[in-house]
Amino acid sequence: MSRATAAYVAPFVVFVLLMSFLPLLGVGPEFSYPARSMAALAVWWVLSRGLFTWRPRQALASVVLGVFVFAVWVAPDVLWPGYRQNWLFENALTGAARSTAGVSLRSDLVFLGFRVLGSVLVVPVIEELFWRGWLMRWLVRSEFERVPLGAYAPRAFWVTAVLFGLEHGPYWDVGLAAGVAYNWWMVRTKSLADCVLAHGVTNGCLAGYVLAGGDWSYWL
Repeated sequence: MSRATAAYVAPFVVFVLLMSFLPLLGVGPEFSYPARSMAALAVWWVLSRGLFTWRPRQALASVVLGVFVFAVWVAPDVLWPGYRQNWLFENALTGAARSTAGVSLRSDLVFLGFRVLGSVLVVPVIEELFWRGWLMRWLVRSEFERVPLGAYAPRAFWVTAVLFGLEHGPYWDVGLAAGVAYNWWMVRTKSLADCVLAHGVTNGCLAGYVLAGGDWSYWL
């Protein structure tokens, strides 16, 4: 893996690998989420900081898009109670929409702080670097740095959106919709900062929804 590729890919890969392996080592969610967030942040700091400016080109529109994606994310479950208890969303491949955070963690301020900050600040950065900063360009050309950010190629656009959706397990349907929205925004703005902002707003709204409404199934 080249250093350029590692800068876009490594923080996300570290986060996902730790998400998979820490539970196998007996590490509970009270430690696993902070650990993988901090590890991904450390890798980003070493390899990836400076890849994009933090100034979005269309900040207000990015916020609006983030709120819209949040509304799309929760709408099926709000409109059709029990919607996600269908074999399409609850099976051996997708898993089930059940939170790994036990009852005791739901009042643990340290855990909640890491969970919210990780969701709002860390995940949007590492995911946007990977999905729209790297993969959507790498699918166009292996020398991805020669492909401008936001370059539109149908295959790259849709493969990235589908894989982004599948990453979200039992929420693959709304994950796909979010992937399409964020891909479209990248094509339109040519800006990672705008996609990070939109993604962060979506996750922030979702965090508020979980904490205010108590539907912890959104935090797998």
